[in-house]
Amino acid sequence: MASLIAACIVHELHPDSGTNGVTAIDKRPVDGPVKVGRFGLRADVQADRKWHGGIDQAVYVYSQDDADFWSDQLGRELAPGWFGENLRVDGIDPNTAKVGERWRIGTGADAVELEATLPREPCSTFARWVGGADSKGWVKRFAAERRLGTYFRVVKRGKVSAGDPIEVLSSPADGQTVISLFAVGPYEPEPSR
Repeated sequence: MASLIAACIVHELHPDSGTNGVTAIDKRPVDGPVKVGRFGLRADVQADRKWHGGIDQAVYVYSQDDADFWSDQLGRELAPGWFGENLRVDGIDPNTAKVGERWRIGTGADAVELEATLPREPCSTFARWVGGADSKGWVKRFAAERRLGTYFRVVKRGKVSAGDPIEVLSSPADGQTVISLFAVGPYEPEPSR
């Protein structure tokens, strides 16, 4: 059964050499339920809404399987939020979600409904976050593995908590997977900043 491992929001803003001068990539798990509204998780921040955030990129979802892969590659633990994700999930692959696919997270009246929109575009801010020798070539390396994670828009507001079940409500029969958009490329990769 698919489930939510952690809901993550910004821990603190860090100085960054990008155009905004700061990054909100440092996400950490929240204890207890967190509200999810039109622009994402309550108390979260997207420092650069041109590339991260807004309605179509309100919630960034990353899988535990992909985090485990990168943990093995980098030789260190990558806790929930390390990828800048809002939701770390298990038992479901956000990369293979189809554009327009809808997920329910939670149960009852407070359950949240999300719709898959776009793949994550790895950027130089992310490479700087990785740090050290691993940051060299990180954008290409991360992109080549196609373990990008997926952005979702919020269809139904509510609350999420670690341990909540995840259910696929609907998936377009003839839809493209989110990861195929990255490969085909109707979206331009984020420029180096």
